[in-house]
Amino acid sequence: MSPMPKVEVKREVWLGDEADLDGFRRHARECLKDGIEPSQVEWRVATRAEAELFGNMPNSDEPTAAHESTTLVKVPAFFVPLSEHAALHADPGRFGLLYRLLWRLADDNALRHNPLDADRQQAEHMARSVRRDMHKMTAFVRFRPLAGAYGEAEREGIQHVAWFEPEHHIVEATAPFFARRFAQMHWAILTPERSVHWDGEGLTFGPGANRGDAPPADAAEQLWLTYYASIFNPARLKLAMMQKEMPRRYWKNLPEAALIRPLTAGAAQREHTMIEQSAAESLRRRPAASKALAVVRRPIVVHAPGSLAELRSMTERCRECPIGAHATQVVNGEGNESAPLMLVGEQPGDREDLRGRPFVGPAGQLLNRALEQLGWPRDRLYLTNAVKHFKFELRGKRRIHKTPAQQEAAACLHWLEREIALVKPDAAIALGATAARALLGRAVPVVKERGQWFTREDGLRVLITLHPSALLRMGAAEHESAFRQWLADLAVAARDALR
Repeated sequence: MSPMPKVEVKREVWLGDEADLDGFRRHARECLKDGIEPSQVEWRVATRAEAELFGNMPNSDEPTAAHESTTLVKVPAFFVPLSEHAALHADPGRFGLLYRLLWRLADDNALRHNPLDADRQQAEHMARSVRRDMHKMTAFVRFRPLAGAYGEAEREGIQHVAWFEPEHHIVEATAPFFARRFAQMHWAILTPERSVHWDGEGLTFGPGANRGDAPPADAAEQLWLTYYASIFNPARLKLAMMQKEMPRRYWKNLPEAALIRPLTAGAAQREHTMIEQSAAESLRRRPAASKALAVVRRPIVVHAPGSLAELRSMTERCRECPIGAHATQVVNGEGNESAPLMLVGEQPGDREDLRGRPFVGPAGQLLNRALEQLGWPRDRLYLTNAVKHFKFELRGKRRIHKTPAQQEAAACLHWLEREIALVKPDAAIALGATAARALLGRAVPVVKERGQWFTREDGLRVLITLHPSALLRMGAAEHESAFRQWLADLAVAARDALR
């Protein structure tokens, strides 16, 4: 077998440092002008001292006459921001990839409209990784005040120092964020490759540092850890999502990371304790200035309603959580007041909020379709929600559904329990996680426990299944099979509760 022919390198290009984007642009234009193919260019990165030692790098601060005469290269709009981020990637082949892509874009118009091209996708992947690293730096840098042992830094006026270990060459690109965010504070950020100092007027960049050059924890940090532990809510813990947003490799430099393992290990027990605690009496302190309004601020429910009509009248005045102040009206349950089966959803939607009736929007239409196929007359059932007001956020003129917080659902729980006490159903169907938690008093993995019966302490049997809105969010390909499975869940109630 004959050996592969060796590609002759016609030009060796030296860049001033790992983030020398200006140098890359200048040399790339020059190579493109001279017709140097990507395979004939060798991109090298070195410090100025190394370049001068080997005599291979022109002075990047003083462009040569050839550089000055370089004509501009027209590139599509996507390439400029793409190259600005991809050039900061840690991959040593990034400059070769970007020049190859630039070379092809100058000659192939079809490439401009082909986002699936292998080179373009690789560059996009690099750019996304760099942007993610920049975002993590803005989120996970922790400044610490200097102590007396850091004389040189203190002589430079530095007050706070942070240590960070970026994955890519992002320090110079991310530093302006901290200059804007902490404009009145003199600070320095140290990384293994690069350091940056802000003196209140300008940014100064220098060589990398060691972790030991950053100050240790102080008393203020202990206060932060105490606060972090106190606001931890075990009921809202999503460990996989947390690790996605805060990868483990950042933990060693985050003070609060030391608390993550013990807090997550005890989350289940803390949640159980929170649920078991009595909610009959509020422990919140009322400011002295508001004591005169004590009568007005007391909960409106002073006695148990004796009928559903009285219950509806009371819920109309409910302001025990913030949702009621923004909704159009309260949406109470409706249906047969002695129904053998109660269906409980999460909360009213936009249509329900405007009409004042439950399950009349898209999710309600899907529920009606299921009831027809099961042969359940809607007027034989009682339909309600765990939360009686519509929680939303405005996006332009649209009101977008927001899931009620656990505290908001808890504030509405006594209304639901009074409905159950007045209707006296033989069984209830919990449509979704919010309804299941309200009915069973615990976090419920709906997908795992769907189609199963659970019995409460008061004897009420509860069947778990999906909320119809969950089916509406599915793609068309899986919608029909999901609907059939949902019907199978509901059919369990038809067999066991509507006999």
